[in-house]
Amino acid sequence: MIEFTKKIYRKIKGKYHYYRAVNWIKTYYFNYKKFPNSIAKKLPVFIYGKLKLSSIEGEFIIDAPISKGMIGFGKSFEFPTTSKGVSELSLNGTFICKGNVQIGKDVCIQIAKNAYFEMGHFSCLGSDIKVICKEKIVIKNFVRIGYQTQLIDTTIHQMIDTKGNTKLPMTAPIVLNSNTWIGNRTTIMKGTVTPEQCIVASNSLCNKDYTAYGNNILIGGMPAKLLKEGIVRDWKGEQAMLEKSVVIA
Repeated sequence: MIEFTKKIYRKIKGKYHYYRAVNWIKTYYFNYKKFPNSIAKKLPVFIYGKLKLSSIEGEFIIDAPISKGMIGFGKSFEFPTTSKGVSELSLNGTFICKGNVQIGKDVCIQIAKNAYFEMGHFSCLGSDIKVICKEKIVIKNFVRIGYQTQLIDTTIHQMIDTKGNTKLPMTAPIVLNSNTWIGNRTTIMKGTVTPEQCIVASNSLCNKDYTAYGNNILIGGMPAKLLKEGIVRDWKGEQAMLEKSVVIA
């Protein structure tokens, strides 16, 4: 009986901590600004702490069953627990979520007009991540991205091939396939495609299609190359932990 009571207490305490950390003014503002009332009243998006909404003129779509707090901006789920308060969302294109999505502290996301940014079920952006999406970035199910990583699908500045005096393409889609784990401080550049069950070592630079290496691989380096085959993260073993950190209800 005592252990059961302790378990209930810890569960209530954990939920109270999350609800206390929610920025309710911006949470209500965002939900009622982006969704019809029938969805907005369920509060599917929770905003924690400070988040500068520099633009939310684009589309925010949830392609999954709706539940309270299923998408969290600025969640504190890793060390350090403190925040610099520099989170920012500039949404002028399309942001689509395919399920429960976790976005950490101090994350800055820019989605340009006509650009497409997708996050799959149980996908995660760790703290202090920068996303610049000018064309298309797809993050599929169970993709976990470590803190201080950059995802940039554009060169930002126009490059010219001097031999032919031709302008080079500025953008190319990024696709991180299911069960990809990106180590911290990695840079994901335009044209990057990872296979399923892929691990990217910390401090790497990814800039091409790696699917020819097959699944269950470790890549890393600057630029990234194949380091090891036949290795995967223990997703099943971590499922309970992931559910606890992502699912509110």
